[in-house]
Amino acid sequence: MASTLNPYISLRDNAREALDFYAGVFGGELSIMTFGDSGFASEAGGDPAEAAKVMHGHLETSSGFTLMVADTPAATEHHPGGNISISLSGDDEDELRGYWDKLADGATIVEPLVQAPWGDHFGMLTDRFGVGWMVNIVAPAA
Repeated sequence: MASTLNPYISLRDNAREALDFYAGVFGGELSIMTFGDSGFASEAGGDPAEAAKVMHGHLETSSGFTLMVADTPAATEHHPGGNISISLSGDDEDELRGYWDKLADGATIVEPLVQAPWGDHFGMLTDRFGVGWMVNIVAPAA
């Protein structure tokens, strides 16, 4: 297996909803392991009330995207942050606009997806889970 680099999003109590949403945006194969599946909810001091929460969720798309999402256990500090964004870029305008439109559902638009000074179409949003996304559609070569 080749090495990969991918985002891993930590949420509080809504990882399954986020994974379903992102699978609806990008398509692909989704796998989910809950704390109950792993035995963590009942062993090693885990909280049985967290058995249905997502310990590890993995979305693998036909475009080669990998996105991982998990619930942070209640006993663990959770620091939602604005110090990272996920960037989608390329020259397939229809595909990237489709992702933008789906991610924009319930999102806060930071910068609309419009032509930028450098010639590409660029936009930024924060989705309904508080995750920042940037979309850059490369301008056709002149």
